[in-house]
Amino acid sequence: MRNCCWLRRPCWSPTLCQGICSKANTAVAAPFEDLDPLLHSQLRLAVMSLLLSVREAEFTFLKEKTGATAGNLSVQLGKLRDAGYLTLTKEFNGSYPLTRCAITQQGVTAFETYVQSLQRYLSPGTDSA
Repeated sequence: MRNCCWLRRPCWSPTLCQGICSKANTAVAAPFEDLDPLLHSQLRLAVMSLLLSVREAEFTFLKEKTGATAGNLSVQLGKLRDAGYLTLTKEFNGSYPLTRCAITQQGVTAFETYVQSLQRYLSPGTDSA
C-alpha cells in the first residue's frame, strides 16, 4: 500500500485518493498570498469599492454610504491617501468645507490585485493565472 500524498498516511482508497491528491498538489504549488492589509479593513475596502464605481466622491457621500463617523472616515481616507490609493482635494463651497476623494490608478491596481488574491483563496485548487 502506498502513502497518500494528501493525507501523509497509507492510502485507504487509491482510486478516490488519486483525484484528491492531484487537487492537493495543485494547491501546494500555488500558496496563499498575503492580502493587502490596507484594503483588508472593512471601511477602507468599502471606500475603495465605492470609489471604483464612481471614480470621485464627496466626503459626505462616502460617510453616508459607509455609515462611518466623520473622524474614523477621515483617518481611513488619510491612510489610503498616504498609500497612494486615492487623492483628497479640499476646497470651500461658500463657507462650507468640501472634501473630494478620487481613486488613483495605483488604487485601482491594488484593488484588482486584492480581488484576484481573494479569488485564489476561494478556489485554491485552480490556477487562475
